[in-house]
Amino acid sequence: MTKQRIVVGLSGGVDSAVTAHLLKQQGHDVVGIFMKNWEDDDNSEFCSSRQDFLDAASVADVLGIEIEHVNFAAEYKDRVFAEFLREYQAGRTPNPDILCNAEIKFKAFLDHAMRLGAEKIATGHYARVRFNAPTGKHELLKGLDPSKDQSYFLHRLNQAQLSKTLFPVGELHKTEVRRIAAEIGLPNAKKKDSTGICFIGERPFREFLNRYIQKEPGPIRDATPPAGDKAHGRVIGQHVGLSFYTLGQRQGLGIGGVKPKGAARGGGEHQPWFVARKDVEKNTLWVVQGHEHPWLQSHQLQALDASWIAGDPPAAADGSPLRIAAKTRYRQADAPCLMAVHDTHQNAAVENSQRTAGFALQFPQAQWAVTPGQSAVLYDGDVCLGGGVIASAQA
Repeated sequence: MTKQRIVVGLSGGVDSAVTAHLLKQQGHDVVGIFMKNWEDDDNSEFCSSRQDFLDAASVADVLGIEIEHVNFAAEYKDRVFAEFLREYQAGRTPNPDILCNAEIKFKAFLDHAMRLGAEKIATGHYARVRFNAPTGKHELLKGLDPSKDQSYFLHRLNQAQLSKTLFPVGELHKTEVRRIAAEIGLPNAKKKDSTGICFIGERPFREFLNRYIQKEPGPIRDATPPAGDKAHGRVIGQHVGLSFYTLGQRQGLGIGGVKPKGAARGGGEHQPWFVARKDVEKNTLWVVQGHEHPWLQSHQLQALDASWIAGDPPAAADGSPLRIAAKTRYRQADAPCLMAVHDTHQNAAVENSQRTAGFALQFPQAQWAVTPGQSAVLYDGDVCLGGGVIASAQA
């Protein structure tokens, strides 16, 4: 392999640390960059940025590589956090980690690395990149460790980004990464994996949103009985604001002791309540009782703001709907489906949207709690094809 100058995003975690080690072992000229993407809570117990940088610097010292601390907080606030708040205020549930990868880690960071003379960048993501010679395209593949695969979060990357990117630990299982880290004496070999959204950390999510989104309390209505039942739509509680709930949510509803009408007859009083719909116009939260309630099951969805790894959407030779697989949320098994691509302007399903190039998916088996704002990510086996933002779902 030709020696290259590779800039590694060192997060302070074990995955990026082993990434840098593997590349250095291969003889590359490796430089580390620590990205600071959030600075509103530098003095907060929930902000781990300072400790993460110290961990990253310790790794760089052990590996004998340079490390630079780069502040992308302004770009992050403008390109990621502002969109995050807009989506929540509209009643949707966005995934900021996907936007962060597309806009910060593989755009702002990539641009900075190129200015440093890098030929490639590398991160500790569990995914793989493969060049397909017959098509002349780079492909994004799932990581070999199925329990850690992160291709879902990387589906918005394009050909230019993938051509400059390496994911060394995508070829390994997490247990092997930990073993390597311990073997070479990395100080963070046993460091706990980070979880959740980077700027929220371990703090309660509702507490964080309170700082940015105004509470607008409203009724919680019961949709469990049939529509013809007099109990349908009865108010059984009050929500604190639609932005603070997501479809399929079970905890934190404050209605755990409420029984459905006719529970004595149906025997369903012990089934948990779930958020099933959010009516933004009427500021109403609809809940149902039982995991398998029809309102939580969707056979179809519409997605907008599509992004395709190859640059163009995949298509069947005869123009018929394409048989592929999709995930409507992370850590979900691939679900077989039919995809039809469509173009749309100002789709009514997404308020004030300028998004174009969407697609529709049809699932033979119903998908649970398909959530507007989340991403539907498409696969052909191990190959990630791209995806889009879920705008609506139907039974």
